[in-house]
Amino acid sequence: MEYLRLVKPTLKHKQSGIEYIEEHYRYNSNIHGSGGLDRYLNNYQEWIIKLKNDISNPGPGRVRALIYFLIRESDSKIIGMINIRLELNDQLRRSGGHIGYSIRPTERRKGYNKINLYLALEICHQYGLEEVILDCEKKNLGSSKTMQALGGKLISEYIDENNLLCQRYNINVSKSLKEYYNLYSQSKNLKKVRK
Repeated sequence: MEYLRLVKPTLKHKQSGIEYIEEHYRYNSNIHGSGGLDRYLNNYQEWIIKLKNDISNPGPGRVRALIYFLIRESDSKIIGMINIRLELNDQLRRSGGHIGYSIRPTERRKGYNKINLYLALEICHQYGLEEVILDCEKKNLGSSKTMQALGGKLISEYIDENNLLCQRYNINVSKSLKEYYNLYSQSKNLKKVRK
């Protein structure tokens, strides 16, 4: 199995981060979990500053959030991105939840997003989140299967602001980390945090 890790974006990831977003454009694919990188392609350094503010001082109407690149160790390629929101406001309770994620179009259907989500749940656990809410369009079977593969329970369906039918899932973080450790953990020389 390929070893993957979550890495906080830095200036050294500029070109590969931009290429990641551009690949989504080429494949006409929605971009989720990017922390708005698609709006900063011409000013990547400003995006890095935004990410620092997103965790320390997100501003009115926003919540603290962490953004990570999912990087494949064998070739240092950005395979995916994930956005972890440490709390929810009213808008995120209605749509969006705690976690948004994506995998680059040419790397899909390889099981990478399950690892992406598992690694994000490890971070959620470190920040004291015991349950997380995630959602996706009902027709996005890959995303719903990812959530289900980590113990996600369907809690509701709703119509979003774009008139799309969406599903909302709940994941018990500690239970998922313990139950799926052998399948999805990528930890090297790290103590288990499962209890």
